[in-house]
Amino acid sequence: MSSSPRNVLVLLYDGVQSLDVTGPVEVFAALARFPGRDGYAIRTVSPAGEPVRTGSGLTLVPDGELASARPGPGTTVLVPGGQFTGDFEPRLTDWLRTHGSGAERLVSVCTGGLLLAEAGLLDGRRATTHWYACERMARDYPAVAVEPDPIYVRDGPVATSAGVTAGIDLALALVEEDHGQDVALTIARHLVVFLRRPGNQAQFSAQLAAQTARRDPLRDVQQWITEHPGEKLGVEDLAARARLSPRHFARAFHAETGVTPGRYVERVRVDHARRLLEESGEGIAQIARVCGYGNPEALRRAFVRTLGQPPAEYRRRFGTSRH
Repeated sequence: MSSSPRNVLVLLYDGVQSLDVTGPVEVFAALARFPGRDGYAIRTVSPAGEPVRTGSGLTLVPDGELASARPGPGTTVLVPGGQFTGDFEPRLTDWLRTHGSGAERLVSVCTGGLLLAEAGLLDGRRATTHWYACERMARDYPAVAVEPDPIYVRDGPVATSAGVTAGIDLALALVEEDHGQDVALTIARHLVVFLRRPGNQAQFSAQLAAQTARRDPLRDVQQWITEHPGEKLGVEDLAARARLSPRHFARAFHAETGVTPGRYVERVRVDHARRLLEESGEGIAQIARVCGYGNPEALRRAFVRTLGQPPAEYRRRFGTSRH
């Protein structure tokens, strides 16, 4: 933990995602509300030092020109994402390639990770990005160990985050690292966000991870699964609810949602159990029963398989009672 002044250098460019910029900046700027603490000196730069137009049409006026920026010890370089449909802005990637490693921390938000990867700064490292760009990152940058599920990934001085609001999660984690949990928690409360969504939590819930079925019977089954995770949810049971044969149901469900019925059920059950572990004081055996696992061992296996850790460890790290 450090109380020394820190710099945050934010890279701007035409087409940048506005919330990728303003979300983390609001977190860092909030430290100014704490008397007696050294806040973050935030500076924004664009390739030519001129205003940029964000993807949503807002205009952002930078503090200066990218070429004048020289990050060093105590500087966090923040690279927000944007809609990259063609070549990257060469002045951005050239600057990152030349000066990026001089920063104390390199941080990307959303598809900003693609800029870091293009500059070679993620080679040999674990990284993530917005879920829709993970496949592109893995394909175009094979030297990067892409992790598609986490909200953010820390690998040494480099931190990459998932889509859009995940930049707020990562910024809060950095504030906590620099100034402690109490400060970060106060900022989170002020912004009305959670202090810490788990870094190893899936980027989206089971309902978002799978497509919504087009046909009413299958959509109804998806809703039933979500509302009744503790019920019998085998293929035969779900098929009967959809009034289809088990074989037809399984084939149609996979075709319309992109996952098998069994995989969808597990995602919903783990998601429900995760929320109970975070927000309630119920015992693990009770949570296992409520979520349809029958016994704690079955819940443990599902958690290890899905989240990489057992329920007890998950609760210890992310349960709200820890605050």
